[in-house]
Amino acid sequence: MPLVVQKYGGSSVQDADRIKKVAERIVRTHKEGNDVVVVVSAMGDTTDELLDLAQQVCANDFGQAPPPREMDMLLTAGERISNALVAMAIHALGDQARSFTGSQAGMITTSKHGDARIVQVNPQRLRDALDVGAIVLVAGFQGVSQDSKDVTTLGRGGSDTTAVALAAALEADVCEIYTDVDGIFTADPRIVPDAQRVESITYEEMLEMAATGGRVLALRSVEFARNYAVPVHVRSSFTWETGTWVRGEDTNMEQPIISGVTHDTSEAKVTIFRVPDRPGIAATVFRALADQAVNVDMIEQNVSTDGHTDISFTMPKDELGRAMEVVDKVVVEIDAGGANFDDAIGRVSLVGAGMKTNPGIAAQMFETLAAEHVNIEMISTSTIRISCVVHENDVERAVRALHTSFELESV
Repeated sequence: MPLVVQKYGGSSVQDADRIKKVAERIVRTHKEGNDVVVVVSAMGDTTDELLDLAQQVCANDFGQAPPPREMDMLLTAGERISNALVAMAIHALGDQARSFTGSQAGMITTSKHGDARIVQVNPQRLRDALDVGAIVLVAGFQGVSQDSKDVTTLGRGGSDTTAVALAAALEADVCEIYTDVDGIFTADPRIVPDAQRVESITYEEMLEMAATGGRVLALRSVEFARNYAVPVHVRSSFTWETGTWVRGEDTNMEQPIISGVTHDTSEAKVTIFRVPDRPGIAATVFRALADQAVNVDMIEQNVSTDGHTDISFTMPKDELGRAMEVVDKVVVEIDAGGANFDDAIGRVSLVGAGMKTNPGIAAQMFETLAAEHVNIEMISTSTIRISCVVHENDVERAVRALHTSFELESV
């Protein structure tokens, strides 16, 4: 019997009516002759509301953050609630359902609260439930630590990661990710009204999209899918339309040159001036940042002049304060000229497997941005991606211009 893993986001189960609709879809999939495992996120804004409550009860004159262990205990409640409610709705439709926490589902993780990594999945209890004909529901975003046996959470996009990890462990035929959009688009439809849904995209392209601002799939879930060759089908939970397939490259078909334009305005840029140009300096800078868990993305170093150079890098805006504390100390340590930051930047990226065999993509991108009077501050490339850092006020105009220049409205 085919095995289907389905994941439903918070907007898909935000109230009782939507929970009933999701239950109907699950039961229909089961009655079509499939074994079904379902991962459901917390309802609507439940996680944000729990975060707000935690801040309220911890508010004091010392500015202490809530204990990470207790935060994980709190936040995992949201997924347990929604899974139990979906299971009840399935029972009301006359089918069997059993809900499991991440721990009960065998989701073993590292001990880092708030951002644990999956170590292994032991889904025997899920297999047992499937064997008796039940629909299985698993609380996403959570697991249990390998060492301390504490409840842990998987961080941003954790329910996506849970679903794909379960699909890999159970050797599912497909992992369906249900969300409030119809699939992966050539650009954000809120910015580009004529953005087109992509029928199929490779793991590598999806990884680049997820890493550069595409928020439909979490980066870690795509990495899992690629590593274990799990076919992922991104679909809307509100229609029965086919969405976007994410899978390995089909070598029998020619890839489109560009699959999409992504953007991200959640980063900031730091520049260190007059850095001594000698071996070991860059290592000193970025080791200090790594030791403080600053997640550096793009890095650029200028040509040396008079034995000195400038180094610029980007990182998430919410890590900027921590990064500048580190940089200010490093500037003194390495005898650099100083440092500043810019938190009004954005990144615009072209992604496409076809650019590996089509010259001139970078030239066309830069010409398009120049025609729009968009100044490029940094450039980063891979074999299937070109990213440019620009001023945040130019981002939307740049996305629309690139989408038109590469004729993505006709994909």
